Amino acid sequence: MKIAVIALGKIGLPLAVQFASKGHQVVGVDVNESQVAYVNAGTEPFPGEADLADKLAQVVSTGNLVATTQYDDAVSGADAVVLVVPLIVDSEARPDFAWLDSATRSLAAALTPGTLVSYETTLPVGTTRERWKPMLEEGSGLVEGRDFHLVFSPERVLTGRVFADLRRYPKLVGGLSADGVRRAIDFYDDVLDFDERDDLVRPNGVWDLESAEAAEFAKLAETTYRDVNIGLANQFARFADRNGIDVAKVIEATNSQPYSHIHRPGIAVGGHCIPVYPRLYLWNDPDATIVSAARSANAEMPEYAVGVLERAHGALRGVRVAVLGVSYRGGVKESAFSGVFPTVEALEARGAIVVVHDPLYEDAEIVALGFTPYRLGEPVGAAIVQADHAAYRQIRPTDLPGIATLVDGRRTTVPEDWPGVVHRVIGGGES
Repeated sequence: MKIAVIALGKIGLPLAVQFASKGHQVVGVDVNESQVAYVNAGTEPFPGEADLADKLAQVVSTGNLVATTQYDDAVSGADAVVLVVPLIVDSEARPDFAWLDSATRSLAAALTPGTLVSYETTLPVGTTRERWKPMLEEGSGLVEGRDFHLVFSPERVLTGRVFADLRRYPKLVGGLSADGVRRAIDFYDDVLDFDERDDLVRPNGVWDLESAEAAEFAKLAETTYRDVNIGLANQFARFADRNGIDVAKVIEATNSQPYSHIHRPGIAVGGHCIPVYPRLYLWNDPDATIVSAARSANAEMPEYAVGVLERAHGALRGVRVAVLGVSYRGGVKESAFSGVFPTVEALEARGAIVVVHDPLYEDAEIVALGFTPYRLGEPVGAAIVQADHAAYRQIRPTDLPGIATLVDGRRTTVPEDWPGVVHRVIGGGES
């Protein structure tokens, strides 16, 4: 097959590589000329994605993957087009379709008969049918269901482990017609491999959810569940702090019973997914009080963590405080909706002198985000662990000379390693 993948970012590029590795001719489209140049050179444009560097070099060397900035080169005559352009959201995660609309119009202008079009970007329910179908038909002059087929098939992977997740999880598909769904099932069966899993209600593979709306809803439901679950865990953690209980032991005990699966509490919920997709769900269902309450509870956690520091340390005005971690998640160089931003804001509101460290970021990159860089070994009065980087499991008081108080928002450290330092964790029973 000739396959076009639109947007070669942290999800789109591994997808393009996966399709090409199955022997298909893949053309990737990206508006970023630098990204296109990296791909055509067979060079990984961003770090941290397992196996991407080797797989990318291999499929580029065989000629199975090329990249371009031109939609016509990729889309015209394609058997399938997979679109993973990000949905822009504002600070409140309200959707702005500008990038997706632009990509869809460019796709429509190059669309030719016989093509399967699959959107993998997470969307509010109803977007595929109500927004993309008429836009594609108007821009192409073609009729969906007759001249081309349109489906929604959400990505369900985490950056850093995309190839493993593609094998691990069923591929969900929802279409606008039975023929479109059959085309999509055949397509994804051909380009993906699936691990055997005896824990699923049906064999791992491509699952037809019977409508685009159901597939859109499934993606929002699985991520919203995680946000609500973390919100509950954070509420439990705050109760545990007020009552001298270690919530981690409570959660471990509770989860020993198969009907309970309480997630871990922590300083923040960040990234492109969990803090965003519940807002997209609320865009469709604004009366979902449980969802909105959980989102609010999680958004409050950076402020709560700073309050834990203030109670343990005393007044923070004039105190040099190191925030350890720009990334929203350990091992991933990504700051989208990271807890670093509200944590720094809450510290500065108390008059602290805030410095920021992250082993994955250069000083210039930290400055570009609006922070003052910190290097281990420089004196500080207090610190907050914001990201669970593996490196932070190895830090000790000698790395933070002068530190009097440490608040670990991710439970990456243990009190025994911090003699003479007031050590607090969220939900540790000492606030």
